[in-house]
Amino acid sequence: MEKKEIVQYWLQSAIRDWEVARDLVKTERYMHALFFAHLVVEKLLKAHWVNEHEENVPPRVHNLNALYDQLNIELPPTLKDELPVITSWNIEARYQDYKDQFFKMCTSEYINKKLLIVEELITWLTGPLQSK
Repeated sequence: MEKKEIVQYWLQSAIRDWEVARDLVKTERYMHALFFAHLVVEKLLKAHWVNEHEENVPPRVHNLNALYDQLNIELPPTLKDELPVITSWNIEARYQDYKDQFFKMCTSEYINKKLLIVEELITWLTGPLQSK
């Protein structure tokens, strides 16, 4: 695959995951919706990573700050400050006590507030990739 196709792969995968996140909110599966929201931001950052680097395979990390620090993009400070929070939503391999605590935190109010931030990140991160 050419670089442009790989960037589009990450972009399209992020868009599909965003649809899943929104569907999970409708069924009040908030913890899982946030997990998919994390995937969305991670995949958009990986699309930028591929776009900016010689290699076509981004690092296999889930830490959003680690990915962002390898990019030549600049997010507004308020959005950049949210990256550690969004990284914490990567719950796949977490211990059960962490998942239980996270589940309690995932209220309707919390998720609605945080998904607005993710929507803003999506806008910031997809814009430059749309023209690629």
